Amino acid sequence: MASLWMLFASFAFAAMGAAVKLASGYYSTSEIVMYRGIVGTIMLLLLTRHQGGTLRTPFPKEHLWRSFVGVISLWLWFYAIGKLPLATAVTLNYLAPIWIALYLAWMGWWRGKHHVEWPMMAAVGASFVGVVLALQPAVESHQWLGGMVGLASSVLSAMAYMQVRRLGQIGEPEYRVVFYFSLMQVVFGLVGTLAPGEAGQPSLHPHSWYSAALLLAVGVSATMAQMAMTRAYRVGSVLVVANLQYTGIIFSSLWGMALWGDVFDWHVWLGMGVILVSGVAATFYNTRRTPRTEAVRTDPIASEL
Repeated sequence: MASLWMLFASFAFAAMGAAVKLASGYYSTSEIVMYRGIVGTIMLLLLTRHQGGTLRTPFPKEHLWRSFVGVISLWLWFYAIGKLPLATAVTLNYLAPIWIALYLAWMGWWRGKHHVEWPMMAAVGASFVGVVLALQPAVESHQWLGGMVGLASSVLSAMAYMQVRRLGQIGEPEYRVVFYFSLMQVVFGLVGTLAPGEAGQPSLHPHSWYSAALLLAVGVSATMAQMAMTRAYRVGSVLVVANLQYTGIIFSSLWGMALWGDVFDWHVWLGMGVILVSGVAATFYNTRRTPRTEAVRTDPIASEL
């Protein structure tokens, strides 16, 4: 059952990416971030009230830093989704566990252990080869900016994950972490939306029934993915569930082919495959000593929703 929850979460996550890409034709990136935050904030307020929880926190500075980094990462990722094929942008986002594993390995060496996890370093090196292969068509079609933005997003996503892990260790419940992250999306998205654009006017676009439905789909699918993923971590094996999240790459590829007719050559498929395998190895490295109850609070993908 845990595997089904995780598969549904990955499908919903890919659906969110598809909705973001469709909505990028009607709204600016800041607007999409803002509206996603509005939907997420409302849903989490209702969930918190239903469960009898509280949003009061003794760690406002920690939440502020985590939310700041997380929102910047999310903004960059949404921008990359609008510029790149969906599967490519999603694959780049799944590099976050690679950066985390690299950071943990470096910290272990720096603190005097001087022990190098060579299999892990091989996975990190392979992931960079995968990035080069996956981004080759983007560079050739002058979409290199979207690729670089997607890479930057994955680095910041890893930083946000480390802060989420810290918040979990000091006792903050996940719903509170995600609530303040959603609230920060509203604030930053609103600032970006009201900032003067190229014509000196705010980038606030009118709604149609279709475009408003896309924004609603972004927020609802993200929240559903988060809830399903949390459930999967609570009832399933940490390692199995964490690795199943990479099915999001497959679902994103299917969305891209169905909605935009995306066709990839062997370079891209090979690159995605290398990143996927490298990510699985990094996930094993990150979670092999993580208890199931701790993983519920520290999963990087679930926490970013």
